[in-house]
Amino acid sequence: MKVKPVWWSVYILGFLGSLAWGVENQYFNTFIYNEITPDPRPISWMVAASAITATLASIFIGALSDRMRYKWGRKPFLLIGYVLWGVTTAVFPISALISSIGVAIVLAIAFDCVMTFFGSSANDSVFHAYVADITTVDNRGKVMGVLEILTWVAMLVVYGGAGFAIEYLGYYTFFYIVGGLVLVLGLIAGIALREAEKPANPPEGTYFSQIAGTFRWAVLRANENLLLLFISITLWGIAQQVFFPYLIIYINHNLKKSTSESSIVIFLAILIGGIALAYPLGILVDKWGRKKVALLAILGEMIGLVAFSLSKSLFALVLTGILWIAPLSAWMIATGAWSKDLYPEDKRGQFAGYLILFSVAFTMTIGPMIGSWLTTTFGMQAVINDQNGFIPPALIFQVGGFATLLASIPIFLMKKSSPLTPVLKK
Repeated sequence: MKVKPVWWSVYILGFLGSLAWGVENQYFNTFIYNEITPDPRPISWMVAASAITATLASIFIGALSDRMRYKWGRKPFLLIGYVLWGVTTAVFPISALISSIGVAIVLAIAFDCVMTFFGSSANDSVFHAYVADITTVDNRGKVMGVLEILTWVAMLVVYGGAGFAIEYLGYYTFFYIVGGLVLVLGLIAGIALREAEKPANPPEGTYFSQIAGTFRWAVLRANENLLLLFISITLWGIAQQVFFPYLIIYINHNLKKSTSESSIVIFLAILIGGIALAYPLGILVDKWGRKKVALLAILGEMIGLVAFSLSKSLFALVLTGILWIAPLSAWMIATGAWSKDLYPEDKRGQFAGYLILFSVAFTMTIGPMIGSWLTTTFGMQAVINDQNGFIPPALIFQVGGFATLLASIPIFLMKKSSPLTPVLKK
C-alpha cells in the first residue's frame, strides 16, 4: 500500500494513542505504587474506574460521531479529543502532591478517569471507526499490521525508554513530555487528516435510541458472530489483565531487576516479538484468515506466559517475553481486522464502543482484581518506601496463561459466513 498523506496522519494518531495508553496502563500504576502507596488494591480500583469511563465515553462519543459524520465528519472529534488527552496526561502526577494518602488515591483515580474520557473518545471509538471507514476487507489486515507496528514502537518508547527517562528526569517531567507530545503531534496530524467519504444521512432513529440500542442484547444477538468475537476478546483480555498491570512491579520487586534492566527486557522483547513481526503477521491475517491466526495466537500466548513465569535471568526473560508478545501482536491484528469486518457500516463508532465494553470494561474490572487477589494472597509481604505492601508472584502469569485458552471457545462456536463485501475503497 502506497503511503499517502492521509496515511501519515492515521499512523501518527495511531502511534500517539498507543503511546498515551501505554503510559496510562503501566506508569500510572507504577506511579501510584512507588509515589503514593505500595498496596496493589488502589491500582485495581483505578484500572476498573478508568475501564468503565472508557466504555461510556467510547459508546456515547462513538455514536455521536456516527450521527454527526454526515455533517462534520470525524475530524473534529479527533482534534478535540487528542488535544485534551495530552493536557490531562500531563497533569496526572499532581495527585501525589497531596499529603493524605487516601485523598491522593482518590485524586489520582479521578485524574485518570478524566484523561481516559478524552483518550477513549478520540482513540478507541472515533479513530478506529475512521480506520474502518477508509479500509476494505482486502487490505484491513495489512493496515492493522502497520498500526500494530506503531503500537509496539510506542510500547518500545514507553517500556524500553520510559524507565531511563523516569530515573533521570523523574515522573513529573516524564508525564509533561508525554502529554506535550500527544497534544502537539495530535493537533498537527488531526489538522492534516483527510475525511473519508461522508454518508448522505445519519443513522436511522434518534441519538438516544442509538445509545439505548448499544445496551440491548437483541442488537448484539442480531450480529451473532460479532458477539461471539467480542466474548472471545473479553476472555482474552481478562487473562491479560491478571498480570499486565503488575508487569513492571513484578520485574522490579520480585525478580529484583532495576528499572533499567526491566526496560532492557521489555525493549528487546517488543523489538523482536512486536515490531519485527507485526507487518508479516498482518499479511498472514489477510492470507490465512482471521480465525486461524487468532487460534494460533491463543495457544502461543499460553506457552509464552508460562515460560515467562519460570524465567529469572535477563536472557530468559527476553526470550520468553518474545514468546508471549508475538502471539499478543498476532491476536490484536487478527481480532482488530475481524471486528472491523463485522461492524455495521453506518454504526462503526457505536460498535467500536461495544468493543471497548467487551475489551476494556469487562476485562479491566475483573482481570486486575484477580491479579490483586493473587498478589495479596500468594505474593510476598514487604516494606516498600516505609509502607507495608505485597510483591506480585509468578503465579499471576501462569493463571493468565491458562486462562487465555478460554478465549478459543467462542471462536469455535462462530458460524461460517460468506465472504464480506468490501465497504470502502480508497
